[in-house]
Amino acid sequence: MNLIELAANLKSARLEKGLTLEDVASRAGLTRSWLSKVENFRVTPSLPALASISEALGVRMSELFEGIDAQPAFVVTRKGEGQPVRRDEDVSNYSYESLAHGRPARKMDPFLITVPKGDERPQLSHGGEEFVHILDGAIEFSFGDDRVRLEKGDSAYLNGSVPHTVKCVSPKPAKLLTVYYGMGEENGAPIED
Repeated sequence: MNLIELAANLKSARLEKGLTLEDVASRAGLTRSWLSKVENFRVTPSLPALASISEALGVRMSELFEGIDAQPAFVVTRKGEGQPVRRDEDVSNYSYESLAHGRPARKMDPFLITVPKGDERPQLSHGGEEFVHILDGAIEFSFGDDRVRLEKGDSAYLNGSVPHTVKCVSPKPAKLLTVYYGMGEENGAPIED
Protein backbone atom coordinates (compact mmCIF):
# COMPACT_ATOMS: atom_id res chain seq x y z
CA MET A 1 0.00 0.00 0.00
CA ASN A 2 1.33 3.46 -0.85
CA LEU A 3 1.27 5.35 2.43
CA ILE A 4 1.81 8.73 0.82
CA GLU A 5 -1.25 8.40 -1.43
CA LEU A 6 -3.38 7.06 1.42
CA ALA A 7 -2.24 9.92 3.67
CA ALA A 8 -3.03 12.43 0.91
CA ASN A 9 -6.51 10.91 0.42
CA LEU A 10 -7.22 11.09 4.16
CA LYS A 11 -6.11 14.68 4.45
CA SER A 12 -7.95 15.69 1.28
CA ALA A 13 -11.20 14.11 2.52
CA ARG A 14 -10.82 15.86 5.88
CA LEU A 15 -10.16 19.26 4.30
CA GLU A 16 -13.04 18.84 1.81
CA LYS A 17 -15.37 18.31 4.79
CA GLY A 18 -13.94 21.41 6.52
CA LEU A 19 -12.83 19.36 9.53
CA THR A 20 -9.79 19.84 11.74
CA LEU A 21 -7.50 17.04 12.91
CA GLU A 22 -9.08 17.43 16.35
CA ASP A 23 -12.62 17.05 14.89
CA VAL A 24 -11.82 13.79 13.11
CA ALA A 25 -9.68 12.37 15.93
CA SER A 26 -12.41 13.06 18.47
CA ARG A 27 -15.13 11.49 16.32
CA ALA A 28 -12.96 8.45 15.56
CA GLY A 29 -11.81 7.92 19.16
CA LEU A 30 -8.17 8.63 18.24
CA THR A 31 -5.64 11.24 19.31
CA ARG A 32 -4.92 14.33 17.21
CA SER A 33 -1.18 13.54 17.40
CA TRP A 34 -1.64 10.02 16.04
CA LEU A 35 -3.93 11.18 13.22
CA SER A 36 -1.38 13.87 12.31
CA LYS A 37 1.28 11.15 12.06
CA VAL A 38 -0.99 9.16 9.73
CA GLU A 39 -1.57 12.21 7.51
CA ASN A 40 2.19 12.87 7.46
CA PHE A 41 2.87 9.19 6.56
CA ARG A 42 4.79 8.53 9.77
CA VAL A 43 2.57 5.64 10.92
CA THR A 44 0.54 3.03 9.11
CA PRO A 45 -3.09 2.92 10.26
CA SER A 46 -4.71 -0.45 10.91
CA LEU A 47 -7.90 -1.38 9.04
CA PRO A 48 -10.05 -0.84 12.17
CA ALA A 49 -8.50 2.62 12.61
CA LEU A 50 -9.16 3.41 8.93
CA ALA A 51 -12.77 2.27 9.39
CA SER A 52 -13.12 4.67 12.35
CA ILE A 53 -11.55 7.51 10.39
CA SER A 54 -13.77 6.94 7.33
CA GLU A 55 -16.85 6.90 9.57
CA ALA A 56 -15.71 10.12 11.26
CA LEU A 57 -15.21 11.69 7.81
CA GLY A 58 -18.56 10.42 6.55
CA VAL A 59 -17.00 8.63 3.56
CA ARG A 60 -16.85 5.00 2.51
CA MET A 61 -13.55 3.35 3.35
CA SER A 62 -13.14 2.41 -0.32
CA GLU A 63 -13.00 6.14 -1.16
CA LEU A 64 -9.85 6.45 0.92
CA PHE A 65 -8.14 3.90 -1.33
CA GLU A 66 -9.24 5.43 -4.66
CA GLY A 67 -6.33 5.84 -7.06
CA ILE A 68 -3.87 3.95 -4.89
CA ASP A 69 -3.84 0.87 -7.10
CA ALA A 70 -3.66 2.78 -10.38
CA GLN A 71 -0.34 1.80 -11.91
CA PRO A 72 0.80 3.54 -15.08
CA ALA A 73 4.01 1.92 -16.36
CA PHE A 74 5.68 5.25 -17.12
CA VAL A 75 5.06 8.74 -15.78
CA VAL A 76 6.74 12.08 -16.40
CA THR A 77 6.67 14.97 -13.98
CA ARG A 78 7.60 18.18 -15.75
CA LYS A 79 9.32 21.13 -14.10
CA GLY A 80 6.79 22.87 -11.87
CA GLU A 81 4.36 19.91 -11.90
CA GLY A 82 5.47 18.31 -8.63
CA GLN A 83 2.67 17.85 -6.10
CA PRO A 84 3.13 19.81 -2.85
CA VAL A 85 2.82 17.57 0.20
CA ARG A 86 2.22 19.10 3.63
CA ARG A 87 4.30 17.20 6.13
CA ASP A 88 5.87 17.94 9.49
CA GLU A 89 3.97 21.26 9.67
CA ASP A 90 3.96 20.99 13.47
CA VAL A 91 7.75 20.70 13.71
CA SER A 92 9.33 22.50 10.72
CA ASN A 93 8.84 24.72 7.71
CA TYR A 94 10.39 22.29 5.22
CA SER A 95 8.44 22.08 1.98
CA TYR A 96 8.03 18.75 0.18
CA GLU A 97 7.18 18.33 -3.50
CA SER A 98 6.35 14.79 -4.67
CA LEU A 99 8.06 14.05 -7.98
CA ALA A 100 6.36 10.70 -8.67
CA HIS A 101 2.74 11.41 -7.69
CA GLY A 102 1.57 10.19 -11.10
CA ARG A 103 2.45 6.63 -10.14
CA PRO A 104 0.60 5.89 -6.90
CA ALA A 105 1.73 2.28 -6.34
CA ARG A 106 5.50 2.77 -6.28
CA LYS A 107 8.41 1.40 -4.30
CA MET A 108 10.39 4.67 -4.16
CA ASP A 109 9.17 8.13 -3.17
CA PRO A 110 11.27 10.95 -4.65
CA PHE A 111 10.79 14.46 -3.28
CA LEU A 112 12.21 17.90 -3.87
CA ILE A 113 12.63 19.26 -0.34
CA THR A 114 13.31 22.92 0.43
CA VAL A 115 14.86 23.62 3.84
CA PRO A 116 14.69 27.28 4.97
CA LYS A 117 17.86 28.84 6.38
CA GLY A 118 18.32 27.98 10.04
CA ASP A 119 15.18 25.81 10.27
CA GLU A 120 15.82 22.48 11.97
CA ARG A 121 13.28 19.87 13.02
CA PRO A 122 13.91 17.27 15.72
CA GLN A 123 15.66 14.08 14.67
CA LEU A 124 13.13 11.59 13.29
CA SER A 125 13.37 8.01 12.12
CA HIS A 126 11.35 5.89 9.70
CA GLY A 127 11.54 2.46 8.15
CA GLY A 128 13.34 1.80 4.91
CA GLU A 129 16.22 3.66 3.34
CA GLU A 130 16.80 7.23 2.18
CA PHE A 131 18.99 8.88 -0.43
CA VAL A 132 19.69 12.63 -0.27
CA HIS A 133 21.41 14.71 -2.98
CA ILE A 134 22.07 18.42 -2.43
CA LEU A 135 20.86 20.39 -5.46
CA ASP A 136 21.52 23.87 -4.05
CA GLY A 137 22.80 25.41 -0.83
CA ALA A 138 24.42 23.59 2.08
CA ILE A 139 23.12 21.60 5.03
CA GLU A 140 24.37 20.16 8.28
CA PHE A 141 23.22 16.54 8.25
CA SER A 142 22.73 14.99 11.69
CA PHE A 143 22.68 11.18 11.72
CA GLY A 144 22.46 9.80 15.25
CA ASP A 145 25.41 11.44 17.03
CA ASP A 146 27.29 12.24 13.80
CA ARG A 147 27.19 15.64 12.08
CA VAL A 148 28.45 16.31 8.56
CA ARG A 149 28.26 19.32 6.26
CA LEU A 150 26.94 18.57 2.78
CA GLU A 151 27.11 21.08 -0.07
CA LYS A 152 25.76 21.33 -3.61
CA GLY A 153 26.62 18.12 -5.45
CA ASP A 154 27.15 16.02 -2.28
CA SER A 155 24.99 12.97 -1.49
CA ALA A 156 24.19 10.72 1.46
CA TYR A 157 22.58 7.27 1.63
CA LEU A 158 21.22 6.13 4.96
CA ASN A 159 19.26 3.64 6.99
CA GLY A 160 16.07 5.53 7.87
CA SER A 161 15.66 3.77 11.21
CA VAL A 162 18.53 5.83 12.68
CA PRO A 163 17.24 9.23 13.91
CA HIS A 164 18.34 12.00 11.55
CA THR A 165 17.62 15.55 10.44
CA VAL A 166 19.03 18.38 8.33
CA LYS A 167 19.64 22.06 9.01
CA CYS A 168 20.23 24.63 6.27
CA VAL A 169 23.56 26.37 6.84
CA SER A 170 23.75 28.38 3.61
CA PRO A 171 22.59 31.99 3.16
CA LYS A 172 19.65 30.83 1.02
CA PRO A 173 17.29 27.84 1.41
CA ALA A 174 18.79 24.44 0.62
CA LYS A 175 17.17 22.29 -2.07
CA LEU A 176 17.45 18.51 -1.73
CA LEU A 177 16.47 15.63 -3.96
CA THR A 178 15.43 12.96 -1.45
CA VAL A 179 14.33 9.44 -2.34
CA TYR A 180 12.66 7.23 0.28
CA TYR A 181 12.57 3.48 -0.29
CA GLY A 182 10.73 0.78 1.62
CA MET A 183 8.92 3.04 4.08
CA GLY A 184 5.59 1.25 3.70
CA GLU A 185 6.83 -2.31 3.79
CA GLU A 186 6.10 -4.70 6.62
CA ASN A 187 7.90 -3.58 9.77
CA GLY A 188 9.13 -0.59 7.82
CA ALA A 189 6.28 1.84 8.29
CA PRO A 190 7.40 5.37 9.09
CA ILE A 191 7.65 6.15 12.77
CA GLU A 192 8.34 9.27 14.74
CA ASP A 193 10.68 9.26 17.71
